[in-house]
Parts: sequence; structure tokens; C-alpha cells
Amino acid sequence: MPTVQSMESVCDLVLPCRDEASALAVLLPEVPPALAVIVVDNGSRDGTAEVARRLGATVVREERPGYGAAVHAGLLASRREYVAFMDGDGSFDPAALVALLDDVRCGRADLAVGRRRPAAPGAWPWHARAGNGLAVRWLRLRVGLAVHDIAPVRVCRRDALLDLDVRDRRSGYPVELLRKATEAGWRLSEREVAYHPRAAGTRSKVSGSVIGTARAAVDFWRALA
Repeated sequence: MPTVQSMESVCDLVLPCRDEASALAVLLPEVPPALAVIVVDNGSRDGTAEVARRLGATVVREERPGYGAAVHAGLLASRREYVAFMDGDGSFDPAALVALLDDVRCGRADLAVGRRRPAAPGAWPWHARAGNGLAVRWLRLRVGLAVHDIAPVRVCRRDALLDLDVRDRRSGYPVELLRKATEAGWRLSEREVAYHPRAAGTRSKVSGSVIGTARAAVDFWRALA
């Protein structure tokens, strides 16, 4: 049985997950050996933790609900110099992280992020794309953000991210991260990443409905305040 841990790993990959067992079964065997996976189980009621352990990932339990809470728990659990973040729902190819990691390791960027490119109709619902666009536009106008997405895929140095002190524990986490990184003078790089429909059997807590997107939008604006 292939596992996601390797002696060659130089970067921890944090996957915040809630009820993503079916996605992880396909995703984890595809993770490149440069990445050691930390699955943060954020209140799953399926076999997310069991699947992750069986495939060699480290599993961290975070009882407090929220994307930011899960991401921060994974960050605290990480031990390598570099740390990457990606949704665990099967919508991204983990191989795309290799180029982002290279940008940071080679000194081209302090934070490397992915810009979503929908790979199929319906992969990125209109309401989720609209909310993302408004937040990015505000950041570009107010703080000079140099990228075009709210960074659902990203890589940076672990200690630098801890020092940035991102405090949002809900959906506003990536927005606050980009704002603080820009204000701190971090160099950002951006690469296109294919954005696929979520794995069968999973459902987004944010983009899966207009209500979920509206709740995330409120978190975005709180993080921008």
C-alpha cells in the first residue's frame, strides 16, 4: 500500500478536512514524495481519519469548527521548514504544489499561491467565484495585492507564517493571510492550478450553496476590516 510519507519530504502539506474520506482515498496516493501530509479532521462523521491513517498521513483532530481553525491546527502540528495548504476534497492536483514549493525554496517568493482555473463546467460555482472576486478586488485596491485569487493552494515557510499571526478561525483566514502578507512586504508568486469538481460523495461547506458562500463572504469582510 503506497503512503504519503517519505524520507525525501521537505514540506508538510496540511489538508483541512471534514467528511472527505472518499476524496482522500484517491488524493493521498497522488501526493508527491516531497510533501508529508497532515490531515486535520475538523469534525468528520465518516472515515476521514481512518482513511488518512491507513494511507500514511499524520492525523490531527480539531474540535473547533472552521477552515481557519483547521488550518491553524495543521500549522502548529507541522515540523518541517516549509508548509503547504490545500483543500482535501479532490478539487486540486497535489502535484501542482511542487512548482509553488520551488518558488519559495529558491527565493523567488515568500508566499507562493495557486490561481484557480476551472477544469470542467460547474467546478467553480458563480456565487463562489463572485465572492472571491470581490474580496480580491478590495485587497488589490486597498493594500496592493499582487495576485488574483484568495489562495486556496499556497506554500510558505512555517516560522514566517506563525510570525504573521493570522487570527481568523473561519472562512476569512486566507483573506486575512493575504492582507497581512502584503502589508508585511512579502513577495508573492502566483501560478495557475487546475480546479476540478469535488470528489463524489463530498460537499463544500462554502461553495456548495449560496447560503454557504454568503456566510463565507461575511467572514471575508470581517477579515478585511
